Amino acid sequence: QVQVVESGGGLVEPGGSLRLSCTASGLAFDDFAMSWFRQVPGKEREGLACVGRSGVTTLYADSVKGRFTISRDNNKKTLYLQMNSLRPDDTAMYYCATSRSGEPYTSCSGSWELVYRYSYWGAGTQVTVSS
Repeated sequence: QVQVVESGGGLVEPGGSLRLSCTASGLAFDDFAMSWFRQVPGKEREGLACVGRSGVTTLYADSVKGRFTISRDNNKKTLYLQMNSLRPDDTAMYYCATSRSGEPYTSCSGSWELVYRYSYWGAGTQVTVSS
């Protein structure tokens, strides 16, 4: 049974930093691209960053480029999102997701930010940026 669990969310002041983690079990972790998404009530889920199977390829949404860094440790089966220079509009529930099997899904390319490309999701971790 596949389990995806996010952690590391919390309350942080504007300009601060947080590091989110995501562990995935029950699957061959390094066979899949992994991504971070976020969602606020009433809005669609937004793709933030994608990392390829080996960790070399990374892609970012314009809204977080230069502030957030995605990475993975395949030995620990863990995905990370380092978030710096946080702003109040970064407040959201943050989710990690594993890609579907097979190409093109297992590569971060093209439409990586589309929700349908992902098979397994965690329950999310809340990030609140406020003074």
